[in-house]
Amino acid sequence: MEIDKAIRESDDKRLKTKYNNAIFVITRALSLYSIEEVAFSFNGGKDSTVLLHLLRAGYFLHKKEMGCSNGGLPNFPVRTIYFESPSAFTEINAFTYDAAQTYGIQLDIIRQDFKSGLEALLTANPIRAIFLGVRIGDPTAVGQEQFSPSSPGWPPFMRVNPILDWSYRDVWAFLLTCKVKYCSLYDQGYTSIGSIHDTVPNALLSVNDTSSKEKFKPAYMLSDGRSERAGRVKKNASIKNDVGSDSQKHEVLLASVIAVGDEILSGTVDDQLGLSLCKKLTSVGWSVQQTSVLRNDIDSVSEEVDRQRSICDMVFIYGGVGPLHSDVTLAGVAKAFGVRLAPDEEFEEYLRHLISEHCTGDRNEMAQLPEGITELLHHEKLSVPLIKCRNVIVLAATNTEELEKEWECLTELTKLGGSTSLMELYASRRLMTSLTDVEVAEPLSKLGLEFPDIYLGCYRKSRQGPIIICLKGKDNARIDSAVHALRKKFKEGVFVDMK
Repeated sequence: MEIDKAIRESDDKRLKTKYNNAIFVITRALSLYSIEEVAFSFNGGKDSTVLLHLLRAGYFLHKKEMGCSNGGLPNFPVRTIYFESPSAFTEINAFTYDAAQTYGIQLDIIRQDFKSGLEALLTANPIRAIFLGVRIGDPTAVGQEQFSPSSPGWPPFMRVNPILDWSYRDVWAFLLTCKVKYCSLYDQGYTSIGSIHDTVPNALLSVNDTSSKEKFKPAYMLSDGRSERAGRVKKNASIKNDVGSDSQKHEVLLASVIAVGDEILSGTVDDQLGLSLCKKLTSVGWSVQQTSVLRNDIDSVSEEVDRQRSICDMVFIYGGVGPLHSDVTLAGVAKAFGVRLAPDEEFEEYLRHLISEHCTGDRNEMAQLPEGITELLHHEKLSVPLIKCRNVIVLAATNTEELEKEWECLTELTKLGGSTSLMELYASRRLMTSLTDVEVAEPLSKLGLEFPDIYLGCYRKSRQGPIIICLKGKDNARIDSAVHALRKKFKEGVFVDMK
């Protein structure tokens, strides 16, 4: 067939790998289920258009392998479900019906909601498996594999996801290589199509033009697949500003530190990273509001990140970053911001150079990053960039040596931002005294009222040891004034400066 031939003749090795994997999933499903027991959910979008042609090629190759006719397909044999919605673009409907006529598709048109329509269809037909054009970054893809049973509360069937591991780039590489038709909206700057109520052209494809009508480049020209859904209208657009914004609320910037790992909670691993990170943050003038240790659970991570990002200027999170089932940190961060995990081709390239012998183009969990909010912080000393999601920094360090390198790079990178510097240095002084708690308590309270912009902290290293008083702020002169005011309240020499 023309699809298989086009891919075989392509020089794109990555596309060939993706294609072969998808065809394997399709032929496997066709071996497990009869043609009467499978269906295909088509919505006219780019992903389902890819899957349409993969199914055409897969069915052809399956029949050929079974020793049947190796000719073309006069009609598309897989039952095809189309949920027609009054809020769908007219272009989507037009493309769907045109594709049905071109490829001999017999559409089962459903005008109910998805679940009710599916229940009615499966009750009337012996369908056991449904091919879906779901990709790993889609909101509905969470927890799915290439073969995944339907969710509890839904009619029982097997979800078959042949393009689960495909990226935005892979989708367009396939469509353009095979030279197949797709919905005309994609040539008008739309990169991800929902309903007429929540979809606009992607502003990143806007073309500077002197005419009054705004123009857009086609979807396949979007260079960064992470911005695929930038044209989806967000109902809740109020997002906390990043560090350094004009709405900065705190004189001293506030940070929180989150560790993720069952091994820490069980006492199997001693968490040295948290201690080291708190010291580093304090050394550059940040006030650490809270440290917390969470189990390997997406909801736990999501809830804590959401809570801390709203009250702190920056959240630092480590642990649970990787391809294992217990590595849930990035998924938790994405959920906290209400976005999906999406394939990041730039990050995947870094991983490919780092673990090339283990990175074959198959699904790579480590290359899925929170969509639309991720900034990669590049540094020549790091094999992969640091991950920044709004005001959340995801650290990949597993020991203090790795943390030292990441911290050094982070401080260098963020100081390049001028007024938006992440690690703006603050003035600080430490004083030691042998006075009792009772003697210093009231004067320190009054000092706090006199200097509300200065952070005052006290602690002892031992119950019988001296009191250590910490003063931190943005202005050295103000710190000196506060120290002078404190000393005036007592006899000379009772406070000693510490280095």
